[in-house]
Amino acid sequence: MTNPKVLVVAGGLSHERDVSLRSGRRVAEALREAGCQVTEADLDHRLLAKLAQAKADLVWPLLHGALGEDGSVRDVLGLAGVPYLGSDPRAARTAWNKAVAKTLIRRAGLATPDFVTFPQSLFRELGAGKLLELVSGSLGTDLAVKPLHGGSALGVTLVSNADQLPQAMMDCFAYGEVALIERAVSGTELAVSVVDQGTGPEALPPVEIVADGPYDYAARYNPGRTEFFAPARISAEVADAAAALALSAHETLGLARISRTDMIIDADGVPWFLEVNVAPGMQETSLLPQAALAGGYDLPVLYRSLVEASIAG
Repeated sequence: MTNPKVLVVAGGLSHERDVSLRSGRRVAEALREAGCQVTEADLDHRLLAKLAQAKADLVWPLLHGALGEDGSVRDVLGLAGVPYLGSDPRAARTAWNKAVAKTLIRRAGLATPDFVTFPQSLFRELGAGKLLELVSGSLGTDLAVKPLHGGSALGVTLVSNADQLPQAMMDCFAYGEVALIERAVSGTELAVSVVDQGTGPEALPPVEIVADGPYDYAARYNPGRTEFFAPARISAEVADAAAALALSAHETLGLARISRTDMIIDADGVPWFLEVNVAPGMQETSLLPQAALAGGYDLPVLYRSLVEASIAG
């Protein structure tokens, strides 16, 4: 294809706006380097007009947070008859709901930590004390509390005793109405990205994440807080198991073209699914670009290949 026209959509009004804008700029720069004709647009009241004006061959939605990942923008693009890169609305909604995604992953025979979900209204009605006693009695005291929907570790807290749970729940509810509480798994934190250039999904090398504390929002986006190893410092056998989990998650949830699965490798080398992202960060320090470079890819060439495969259907 000669110089495909691509409209990169980034920004919006989510908590992850700045991350989205940086992702959008990096992808736009790489696509221009690869010879694509690129227009950039924010997610605002002018977007529908820009869709009509741009006459793009493809839209690449690089939106993080609810509107970018819950399927709604993809629904709009579908209604407008505009092809786009990535998962369809149904798959995006499935991945966006961590409880639904984990349930489907478990049904597929893959490992994911035990969990429960509580809306804020139930937390208030039943009383925090007794409810959290039940949680710690069933799941233990080493727990991860996170919003049912959301990314970039916003509202996520790791707790090691029951006394920390009430504050963790309140921090979580600041970012969403429903909390997911899961048993924490100790081990090596990995991210495995999957790309499909038209010949089927392929797992990129795993990236190992070593933070100076919890891998929270600050650790993700402030330089010096986190060290990344790409490829991860794990055996070939464990790397194969991690790749198999990411590919199974991608296929089980019906994802398309691009995804990133976050997981923990336990002391026995078993990968545990935590969550999957249909619009992974694409800025220079993001996990997918690091994985692609570790796999020997030239980013502009890879991104153009994903565009062309998406246009071809």
